[in-house]
Amino acid sequence: MKSYYLAIDIGASSGRHILGWMDNDKLRIEEIYRFENHLKNKNGHLCWDLEKLFNEVLTGIKKCGELNRIPKSIGIDTWGVDFILLDKNKSMLGDAVAYRDSRTDGMDNQVYKIISEQELYKRSGIQKMMINTIYHLYYIKLNQSSILKKAEHFLMIPEYLNYLLTGQIKNEYTNATTTQLVNANKRDWDWKMIDMLGFPKKIFGKLHLPKESVGMFKDNIAKLIGFNSEVVLPATHDTGSAVISVPTNNDQSIYISSGTWSLMGIERLIPDCTEKSRLLNFTNEGGYHYRYRYLKNIMGLWMMQSIRKEFQHKYTYEELFTLAYIGRYFKSIIDVNDTSFLAPESMIKAVSNYCHRTNQPEPQTQCELLFCIYNSLAKYYGTVVKQIEDITNNSYKSIYVVGGGCQDRFLNRLTAHYTKKNIYAGPIEATAIGNITVQMLKTKEFSDLPQARMIIARSFEVKKVNNDEFSFEN
Repeated sequence: MKSYYLAIDIGASSGRHILGWMDNDKLRIEEIYRFENHLKNKNGHLCWDLEKLFNEVLTGIKKCGELNRIPKSIGIDTWGVDFILLDKNKSMLGDAVAYRDSRTDGMDNQVYKIISEQELYKRSGIQKMMINTIYHLYYIKLNQSSILKKAEHFLMIPEYLNYLLTGQIKNEYTNATTTQLVNANKRDWDWKMIDMLGFPKKIFGKLHLPKESVGMFKDNIAKLIGFNSEVVLPATHDTGSAVISVPTNNDQSIYISSGTWSLMGIERLIPDCTEKSRLLNFTNEGGYHYRYRYLKNIMGLWMMQSIRKEFQHKYTYEELFTLAYIGRYFKSIIDVNDTSFLAPESMIKAVSNYCHRTNQPEPQTQCELLFCIYNSLAKYYGTVVKQIEDITNNSYKSIYVVGGGCQDRFLNRLTAHYTKKNIYAGPIEATAIGNITVQMLKTKEFSDLPQARMIIARSFEVKKVNNDEFSFEN
């Protein structure tokens, strides 16, 4: 009898329920439910609708019962950074404000009055991004202090969903590192820094590692769903799960977890919290079994997704590739990590405005606009490769692109052009596969991560990028 495992992988724009199982020494997966997720304006802020999100979680789990494929366990992963606070009655305080909200504007300078930017990086190893939890929490301290005084529990989004399913509160390590409040070397909350910033220590619970059990469904949830199942911690930060599924054990390779964000880096066994690393803006996020995801957060396909929504004609992605290739003569380059691209009302205007203020030609056609973004992103990838090789004093032969963005043939070819590396694309559902992999490691279907990665490599299509498909040579 097959053992099924359910990954609930929720991103900033959509979520999916994916079942996994072993069959003839290969990992098989099947998407059984998909739903939309989006931000809404509430009380002057960009917020997540967690009630709707949880109802979607339940609907997808029920689907397992309808298909008579009851999962042995369930794991939930989401984006990082975002959190909610619970009071003594375990009721939510305030709204689930999203990382793209502008409430963090100026909060970095407020935090640096307490702890310098250099010391903050030395302790946490996390790159400076205004989306980081530390700045959102400090906003609450300065502007909504009554909420913080009532708070008894700090939960990141997947931890809150786990709580609603099981009634158990457990903080998970990989996601906690995205808060910038975990000490990179001690691998635990940085209690001294939390105290310095005036955050209540009692709200931060023990950090649990991927593979640990959260608990079984609450009785009312099991009755509603029609069966009971164990909820297990994957790497609840979606990038942590995606990196688990990189289909190689070769240390001479770089990965890109490609989606709304592009997370580009390597795995390391020790963090690099040096000043050089800080100035290059690399991050040391927690990974499976205390590995470190040494990477850089890059704006990613968010920009393409945004302008696609603005176009009157609903182009297919194949059509977008064609349009972008036509515009390859356009030379303006944008900094894809500029804050103006984080949440603009119009991405098209944001790109034009950036070109204008940097004294470059502004894109006049859709072809020029698309190529400008594609070209700038791939060129940035090339820069990051050089930085990784410089800081590690190592040369890397290959780049593995995983996640939904690995299907972007045009970006993959541009990446090969700028990095001069072998580019391998796949698997597509990297995050869900990594989520399922951890559940299988718990039940010993895989003996260890290297074995799991070998099986992933033979179970899913991984394409080497065809360098002849698009030519960018002068």
